[in-house]
Amino acid sequence: MKKSGERTLGKSKISSYLGFCIRSGKIAFGVDNAEKEKKDVYLLLVDENLGRSSFNTIKRVQEKFLCPTYIVEAGELGKLLYRESVKAVTIKDKNLAGALIKECGENPQFKLYSGGNN
Repeated sequence: MKKSGERTLGKSKISSYLGFCIRSGKIAFGVDNAEKEKKDVYLLLVDENLGRSSFNTIKRVQEKFLCPTYIVEAGELGKLLYRESVKAVTIKDKNLAGALIKECGENPQFKLYSGGNN
């Protein structure tokens, strides 16, 4: 049973914000699409099971756009997006990225990547 104040990831504001990103076309799925972005990347979300070479690509994207990267507990990113195979997403809307950053910071399933090994 859920305790008072406890969040359920699948029903959270995070899932809603990601849905808004999808509907507005302000999200790119996957590492390859993140790497192809030319402008307006405000947030990266990656599954902790992302492979090392793919994570290195994400680090390059982060350095290019100077945007925060959150590492999500294994499998949770795909559940939030209702796309189980997704391991990385790029958020391209400044306002939605800001809202997601706020929610991710308050949620223990999300860890801000600050450099080093994954």
